[in-house]
Amino acid sequence: MTKDFTFIVNEAFQYLTKQVKISYFAKGSFKEPEKKRMERREFLKKTIIGGLGIGLASPLFNLNQLVAADTIADFPDLTAVVGGEPAPMFDAAMAAMGGMKRFVKKGQRVLVKPNIGWDIEPERAANSNPELVRRIVEHCIEAGAREVMVFDHTCDKWNRCYVNSGIEQAVKDGGGKMAPGHSESSYQEIEIPKGLRLKKAKIHSLVLESDVFINVPVLKSHGSAQLTIAMKNHMGIVWDRWYWHANDLHQCIADFATVVKPHLNIVDAYQVMMQNGPRGVSKADLKLAKYLVVSTDQVAADVASARIFGTDPAQIPYIQRAAALGAGEAVLDNLSIKRIRL
Repeated sequence: MTKDFTFIVNEAFQYLTKQVKISYFAKGSFKEPEKKRMERREFLKKTIIGGLGIGLASPLFNLNQLVAADTIADFPDLTAVVGGEPAPMFDAAMAAMGGMKRFVKKGQRVLVKPNIGWDIEPERAANSNPELVRRIVEHCIEAGAREVMVFDHTCDKWNRCYVNSGIEQAVKDGGGKMAPGHSESSYQEIEIPKGLRLKKAKIHSLVLESDVFINVPVLKSHGSAQLTIAMKNHMGIVWDRWYWHANDLHQCIADFATVVKPHLNIVDAYQVMMQNGPRGVSKADLKLAKYLVVSTDQVAADVASARIFGTDPAQIPYIQRAAALGAGEAVLDNLSIKRIRL
């Protein structure tokens, strides 16, 4: 890195805080989760498995149909928060996004998917921040969720990862439940109609069975993917991830993003692993950024997070390829952005 990290973070925040044109939504084009939304598993059966080639969730905006501001209450596509602690930052972000009740309705089943891949203590930031995960679970419970499940297909031994990351206790404290991800019997094969390299994948049944899917990656460097953020975090919901590494990792990440589109992507950039990722070697790999990005668009979340890291998102192949395949929006100027400094 040639620039001071504090300068990079401030530069990224200035980019996100510049005047951005607000996009309004055509009447009927904005579909809240409670408005005739199919249950996630039924949607998969009727669309992905049926080979229609569209993602898990209906798009939350249509940039080609702009109408007057009073047509519908407008919410930002992406909220960036800087300068606080994980839980208050998330509270501020969700207030801006319309609150968790906008996404989670009473009686729904919620899946929260952090990065819990490594048997490493929270202070090393190889996994998602447990304080943030706890607060996310609490918001879901307060919104009326029937249950909130949390899991990851870990790299190190799963039960040690769950405990030593601090996430298992955080989830219990928040009112959620942990689920294992280490057994192949828990995964079901789906087709990826738009996939250029990845044509099918075994995905954890919790993704298929949940009504709401919340993706909670931690921003860090990655030896193979350059950065691991929202789309890369999906490798923790599939069984056959080693196939991805052997068959054009960037393209597989992009292909998979065409069928899995979380309702929320919450990027933990509180402590950022700048080198030696994804596992890290020591605390010397970290920089304190105190940043949080929340978006309904996984590609936009990755673009904004790459800028926070100090990397040009155009230089991350899977981001550009996913955008080209229609998995999300890579041009932040096309989105409405809320900026918050605590």
